[in-house]
Amino acid sequence: MDIDVRGPRFGAAVTAAVLAVVLVTGSAWLLAWQTLAFLLGAAGGAGRSPYGLLFAKAVRPRLGPPKEFEAPEPPRFAQVVGLLFAGLGLVGYTLGPGWLGLAATGAALAAAFLNAAFGYCLGCELYLLVRRAAVRAG
Repeated sequence: MDIDVRGPRFGAAVTAAVLAVVLVTGSAWLLAWQTLAFLLGAAGGAGRSPYGLLFAKAVRPRLGPPKEFEAPEPPRFAQVVGLLFAGLGLVGYTLGPGWLGLAATGAALAAAFLNAAFGYCLGCELYLLVRRAAVRAG
C-alpha cells in the first residue's frame, strides 16, 4: 500500500531539526532518541516512527487529501540508512572519536534537510540503486 509523500517529508523536517540541535549541543541523549526513532521507522516503516505517527495523528487531518503517493520501501530503507548514520554518530559522541559523531550526524542532517526542503530523499535513491544492482546481478 502506497503512502502519502508528505509524511516522510514531515519526518525529515523534524529529524533535521533534532539533528541540528544535536550538532549544536553535542547531546548524545538527543542523538540516542533520534537513533531510536530511526530504528522504529526501519522496523515498522516510516509511518510507525514517532514522527510518522505524529504526522498521521496531528498533521495529516489538518491537510487536504494527498495528491501524491509513493511506495513504502524506499522511505523504509532511508530509515535504515539514517539508523546507520545516527548509530555511528552515537558511537562517536559516547565512545569517540568526537569527529565521528560530528561527521555522521552532519551527514544524516544533510540528507534529512534535502528531503525536508526539496523532497529529495538520498536514502530512497540509494534504495533504487541497490535494487537495480541486485536485478542486474541476479
